[in-house]
Amino acid sequence: MDKPLNGAPVRTGGHPAPRESLLDKITELQTEIGQLQEAIVSHAVIDHAIGVVIGLGGLRSDQGFQVLRDISQHTNIKLRQVSEQIVDWVHDGELSDEVRAALERALITARTPEDGRRDGA
Repeated sequence: MDKPLNGAPVRTGGHPAPRESLLDKITELQTEIGQLQEAIVSHAVIDHAIGVVIGLGGLRSDQGFQVLRDISQHTNIKLRQVSEQIVDWVHDGELSDEVRAALERALITARTPEDGRRDGA
Protein backbone atom coordinates (compact mmCIF):
# COMPACT_ATOMS: atom_id res chain seq x y z
CA MET A 1 0.00 0.00 0.00
CA ASP A 2 1.16 3.49 -0.83
CA LYS A 3 0.38 6.85 0.74
CA PRO A 4 -3.33 7.43 1.30
CA LEU A 5 -5.18 9.56 -1.23
CA ASN A 6 -8.24 11.32 0.22
CA GLY A 7 -7.90 9.12 3.28
CA ALA A 8 -8.16 5.81 1.35
CA PRO A 9 -5.13 3.58 0.80
CA VAL A 10 -4.11 3.35 -2.84
CA ARG A 11 -2.37 0.35 -4.36
CA THR A 12 -0.15 1.33 -7.25
CA GLY A 13 1.67 -1.93 -7.78
CA GLY A 14 4.65 -0.81 -5.72
CA HIS A 15 5.51 2.19 -7.90
CA PRO A 16 4.05 5.58 -6.99
CA ALA A 17 2.65 7.53 -9.94
CA PRO A 18 4.96 10.30 -11.09
CA ARG A 19 4.01 13.74 -9.77
CA GLU A 20 3.70 15.12 -13.32
CA SER A 21 1.20 12.40 -14.21
CA LEU A 22 -0.97 13.28 -11.22
CA LEU A 23 -0.79 17.00 -12.03
CA ASP A 24 -1.78 16.26 -15.64
CA LYS A 25 -4.76 14.23 -14.43
CA ILE A 26 -5.83 17.02 -12.04
CA THR A 27 -5.63 19.56 -14.87
CA GLU A 28 -7.62 17.26 -17.16
CA LEU A 29 -10.32 16.78 -14.51
CA GLN A 30 -10.51 20.53 -13.79
CA THR A 31 -11.00 21.19 -17.51
CA GLU A 32 -13.74 18.57 -17.66
CA ILE A 33 -15.48 20.09 -14.62
CA GLY A 34 -15.42 23.50 -16.30
CA GLN A 35 -16.91 22.05 -19.48
CA LEU A 36 -19.65 20.28 -17.54
CA GLN A 37 -20.50 23.45 -15.63
CA GLU A 38 -20.76 25.37 -18.90
CA ALA A 39 -22.95 22.62 -20.39
CA ILE A 40 -25.33 22.86 -17.42
CA VAL A 41 -25.68 26.62 -17.88
CA SER A 42 -26.19 26.20 -21.65
CA HIS A 43 -28.84 23.56 -21.09
CA ALA A 44 -30.74 25.79 -18.67
CA VAL A 45 -30.72 28.75 -21.08
CA ILE A 46 -31.85 26.54 -23.98
CA ASP A 47 -34.65 25.05 -21.86
CA HIS A 48 -35.79 28.53 -20.87
CA ALA A 49 -35.81 29.66 -24.52
CA ILE A 50 -37.77 26.55 -25.50
CA GLY A 51 -40.37 27.55 -22.92
CA VAL A 52 -40.59 31.05 -24.40
CA VAL A 53 -41.01 29.68 -27.92
CA ILE A 54 -43.62 27.13 -26.80
CA GLY A 55 -45.62 29.85 -25.07
CA LEU A 56 -45.27 32.24 -27.97
CA GLY A 57 -46.24 29.75 -30.65
CA GLY A 58 -48.49 27.33 -28.80
CA LEU A 59 -46.14 24.48 -29.70
CA ARG A 60 -45.02 21.16 -28.23
CA SER A 61 -41.59 21.00 -26.57
CA ASP A 62 -40.04 19.11 -29.49
CA GLN A 63 -41.33 21.81 -31.84
CA GLY A 64 -39.90 24.50 -29.56
CA PHE A 65 -36.45 22.96 -29.79
CA GLN A 66 -36.80 22.60 -33.57
CA VAL A 67 -37.67 26.31 -33.84
CA LEU A 68 -34.51 27.24 -31.92
CA ARG A 69 -32.46 24.90 -34.08
CA ASP A 70 -33.93 26.37 -37.27
CA ILE A 71 -33.15 29.91 -36.09
CA SER A 72 -29.60 28.89 -35.26
CA GLN A 73 -29.07 27.26 -38.64
CA HIS A 74 -30.62 30.08 -40.68
CA THR A 75 -28.77 32.86 -38.86
CA ASN A 76 -25.51 30.97 -38.37
CA ILE A 77 -25.64 31.86 -34.67
CA LYS A 78 -24.89 29.19 -32.07
CA LEU A 79 -27.93 27.62 -30.41
CA ARG A 80 -26.89 28.88 -26.98
CA GLN A 81 -26.52 32.44 -28.27
CA VAL A 82 -29.92 32.32 -30.00
CA SER A 83 -31.42 31.03 -26.77
CA GLU A 84 -29.76 33.80 -24.75
CA GLN A 85 -31.13 36.43 -27.13
CA ILE A 86 -34.66 35.04 -26.87
CA VAL A 87 -34.51 34.84 -23.07
CA ASP A 88 -33.14 38.39 -22.89
CA TRP A 89 -35.89 39.52 -25.28
CA VAL A 90 -38.51 38.49 -22.72
CA HIS A 91 -36.86 40.75 -20.15
CA ASP A 92 -35.79 43.78 -22.17
CA GLY A 93 -38.01 43.65 -25.27
CA GLU A 94 -35.07 43.78 -27.68
CA LEU A 95 -34.35 41.13 -30.32
CA SER A 96 -32.09 41.51 -33.33
CA ASP A 97 -33.89 41.89 -36.66
CA GLU A 98 -32.11 38.80 -37.98
CA VAL A 99 -33.24 36.57 -35.11
CA ARG A 100 -36.74 38.09 -35.09
CA ALA A 101 -37.23 37.33 -38.80
CA ALA A 102 -35.85 33.80 -38.39
CA LEU A 103 -38.13 33.25 -35.37
CA GLU A 104 -41.19 34.34 -37.34
CA ARG A 105 -40.30 32.01 -40.23
CA ALA A 106 -39.54 29.09 -37.91
CA LEU A 107 -42.85 29.55 -36.04
CA ILE A 108 -44.78 29.51 -39.33
CA THR A 109 -42.97 26.35 -40.37
CA ALA A 110 -43.59 24.70 -36.99
CA ARG A 111 -47.32 25.50 -37.15
CA THR A 112 -47.68 24.14 -40.70
CA PRO A 113 -48.92 20.53 -40.67
CA GLU A 114 -46.81 17.84 -42.31
CA ASP A 115 -49.00 17.80 -45.45
CA GLY A 116 -48.08 21.43 -46.12
CA ARG A 117 -51.50 22.95 -45.42
CA ARG A 118 -51.89 25.69 -42.82
CA ASP A 119 -54.03 24.96 -39.76
CA GLY A 120 -57.65 25.78 -40.52
CA ALA A 121 -57.15 25.66 -44.29
